[in-house]
Amino acid sequence: MEITWYGLSCFRLSERGMASVVTDPYNHQEVGFEPLKLKAEIVTVSHNAPGHNHLQAVKGKNHVISGPGEYEIGGVFITGVQTNGNTKKDTNEPRNTLYVFDYNGITIAHLGDIRRVPTQTEVEALGNVHIALVPVGGGGSLSAAKAAEIVSVLEPGIVIPMHYQLPNLKLKLAPLGKFLKEMGIDEVEQHDSLKVAQSSIPEETKIIVLKAQTSS
Repeated sequence: MEITWYGLSCFRLSERGMASVVTDPYNHQEVGFEPLKLKAEIVTVSHNAPGHNHLQAVKGKNHVISGPGEYEIGGVFITGVQTNGNTKKDTNEPRNTLYVFDYNGITIAHLGDIRRVPTQTEVEALGNVHIALVPVGGGGSLSAAKAAEIVSVLEPGIVIPMHYQLPNLKLKLAPLGKFLKEMGIDEVEQHDSLKVAQSSIPEETKIIVLKAQTSS
């Protein structure tokens, strides 16, 4: 299967013969990037904000998923789990849905706008996560330190950082380097997109940085 990143929390997941997914498409006017022109059968929205819910950017969509639940569409199994907005401690905390996508046994967790480290019980409920798409730049989401903590709790084979500062971004987020420093990493692999098979998932957690692509 292939994972392509378009900046912020927007990814396209695809596998031949299975439904494609776009996660958290953004409104380019609010964000500062080039307009998104993507195509997919499924769109997932982690939370209701212009940087994550711009459905008009995706053509061909038959299914929009914007909350918790279990779904099977076009051979892809999707589990949505609410992570924010469900405690009495902070009633103003915005809701967030974390999604786990199962493509022929390869599991990808898109953490959305998660704001705190999940409990061990919550982690066990997710099952085995092969690839974690983790927000690392703060801005209401995880700080670099908390992102590193989540990685140690989830123990995925591959971590792909998202939601951090890039050129032209109007939002103020922390740079990727801050997260890499927390992880104790000086050099990382960088790819235009990630093509992965189950046999290629490493035993030890590996950070892979994707270059933000333009879709036009």
